[in-house]
Amino acid sequence: MTHFTNTLSARLGQLQANGSETLLCGGFKGIEKESLRISRDGVIAHTPHPYALGSALTHPHITTDYSEALIELITPPFADIRDTLGYLQHIHQFVYAHLGQEILLGASMPCGISGDESIPIAEYGSSNVGKMKHIYRHGLWHRYGRTMQAIAGIHFNYSVPEALWPVLHSQENSPLSLADFIAVSYFGLIRNFQRVGWLILYLFGASPAICKSFFKSRPELMAQFEQFDAHTLYHPYATSLRMSDIGYKSKNQANLDIDYNSLSGYVESLSRAINTPYPEYEKIGTVMDDEYRQLNTHILQIENEFYSTMRPKQIAQSCEKPTVALRRRGVRYVEMRSLDLDVFDPMGIEEDTARFSEALLLTCLLTDSPLMTSQDHRTNNANQLLVAHSGRKPGLELARNGGGIGLQEWADEILDAMRPVCGVLDAGHPQQPYTAALNTQQAKVDNPDLTASARLLAAMRGRSQAFAGFAIAKSAEHAQYINGQPLDEANTQAFIDMAAQSHARQQFIESQPQLPFAEFLHRYFTQTCNETA
Repeated sequence: MTHFTNTLSARLGQLQANGSETLLCGGFKGIEKESLRISRDGVIAHTPHPYALGSALTHPHITTDYSEALIELITPPFADIRDTLGYLQHIHQFVYAHLGQEILLGASMPCGISGDESIPIAEYGSSNVGKMKHIYRHGLWHRYGRTMQAIAGIHFNYSVPEALWPVLHSQENSPLSLADFIAVSYFGLIRNFQRVGWLILYLFGASPAICKSFFKSRPELMAQFEQFDAHTLYHPYATSLRMSDIGYKSKNQANLDIDYNSLSGYVESLSRAINTPYPEYEKIGTVMDDEYRQLNTHILQIENEFYSTMRPKQIAQSCEKPTVALRRRGVRYVEMRSLDLDVFDPMGIEEDTARFSEALLLTCLLTDSPLMTSQDHRTNNANQLLVAHSGRKPGLELARNGGGIGLQEWADEILDAMRPVCGVLDAGHPQQPYTAALNTQQAKVDNPDLTASARLLAAMRGRSQAFAGFAIAKSAEHAQYINGQPLDEANTQAFIDMAAQSHARQQFIESQPQLPFAEFLHRYFTQTCNETA
């Protein structure tokens, strides 16, 4: 597959010459935010997902991730990030009205857990699709443990403006169909993000410290850390331990060679992993004493088990596998998965962060993106791990093009490249919010003490607090802030109606005749199933 040869400045120049540069604006942005429900004293909640919030199986905006206590809030996509963040605030306001004495943990790394058994696996009812979601999570427990599944993050979803595609297609004189051009372009964006995505960890990583309780089920991992205090472990220059190798520490995933050079290569390599047996998982077994322990014994049970910093996404239809959806209808948007929760913001993400992320993804789209080798993958992963563990270390060097380059120098290059993109996105905004967001991040590159990870450690020292104490105190502040701004009547009623509709939808699904579960799984994995997913 050929890749584009024009430079970023040439592409922007052509768009501006055509009067088409404003087509860069208005890409749709959505946010998915995970948060652990905890008691006021900081212990993970063992209560069910609150009924008043709706069905976790069918609600479009309020669901659960791995654990019954790990709530996930999902906004619709909006062209204006202020609308996205406004909707996220509305969800928070509605959720808090039904949490009772519980609060949402504002940090990515979990507190208040005591080993795997303390983390309840999410429940989705009696239907086959509900059982599948629950059993998949059981499989994750047996493969990786539950503790690391309680880690929370922000997913930033972005779709390139639809009107931009035909213009870029024409501008490149591409021989490809428009649909193929879009797929090639999205995968170019993804490859570029894999090259420079370490910058997100440096700027926004907010998990440099971990509660010792996190290691109760895997105490052997503690040796690599320094002791912050009697209850907290850390790396002095860490940015995002959430995105480090302490989480999904699995040999099989480390050796997966997923192909990001084309849509077909991606689908084929991911499908291969889903269909290839793995000896260690065969030892676990699929069904024991008439109970499922995992969906299958393959390297990956399903696509979602592959943990990457960015995923190409297409909206799946009823009972459609994500890879099948991509193969049939191409890439609809990308999901950037490397943002930690911002413990200093009640919503978990600032507007500046979202604007910077959008500008970075557009820069990745418009910049040349050579195809990647297996060595490139290893280099990119090594850079990410290095920044996760020690991104603020003075003089830190990353690997690039077979040599080394200072993190600060490379970061300066990336931000310089983004500046004209931010200028275009600022069109019609007197306050120039994208350029302002860029300048805020430039200050963090110039002074690592301004990064979220450094601020978090400084605040813990200043308050003489362990990580758990600091995170719980900040979470209580967020709860007070949100509870102090109750949702208006119209939006409250809209969420009440959505909750009722979601429960009715789950009841309808469960009322339908159900195939034997083994047959349901067979049809799902061979995509002949016609049950609602």
